[in-house]
Amino acid sequence: MSKLLINHNREKLFNLITFFVKNTRNCGETKLFKLLYYADFRHVKETGKSITGLKYFAWERGPFPKKLYYEIKNPPEDFKKFFSTFQVPRDEYTILKIVPKEKFNEGIFTKREMKIIKELIEVFGPVPGNMMVKCTHLANDPWDIVFKKGEGKGEYIDYILALDTSKDSITEAEYKEKQKEIEMLRSLFNEE
Repeated sequence: MSKLLINHNREKLFNLITFFVKNTRNCGETKLFKLLYYADFRHVKETGKSITGLKYFAWERGPFPKKLYYEIKNPPEDFKKFFSTFQVPRDEYTILKIVPKEKFNEGIFTKREMKIIKELIEVFGPVPGNMMVKCTHLANDPWDIVFKKGEGKGEYIDYILALDTSKDSITEAEYKEKQKEIEMLRSLFNEE
């Protein structure tokens, strides 16, 4: 992917993290990962393109953005510039608290992206992360298909699994066409 596309995805990712941690209760890693997953998969369903560019994997507790997880544990410079992190004790466990150092920039998101993001806040804002785990485990949803019916733990959850027969979903042919467009942009910028 081109540096331009990567930087734009990264800027959206950081701003999305900022929005979610500022507008939900107790947004630790688990809840954050689920919110990002829902935002990306819903946007793919409607447009064929993710918001953040993250890849999700089927882990026991649901969809897991492995690369982001490791970045949070060992933050690169751009992450440290945007966020501080620390552990907060909760009953029998701790949650990772992410504190943004920058303000949320709504201007980098499309109207559709903002609609999706705001709807997720309405639905999941007060919901604890452990309850969101249960939501991502619904039968025949992408995680379920990969974890229980597919290859199992740790396998990539292909975005094509976001598509369905509802009126707001693009078709598989439209999705494949969008992926060709994205690949063409990558090749124009000499990226993998």
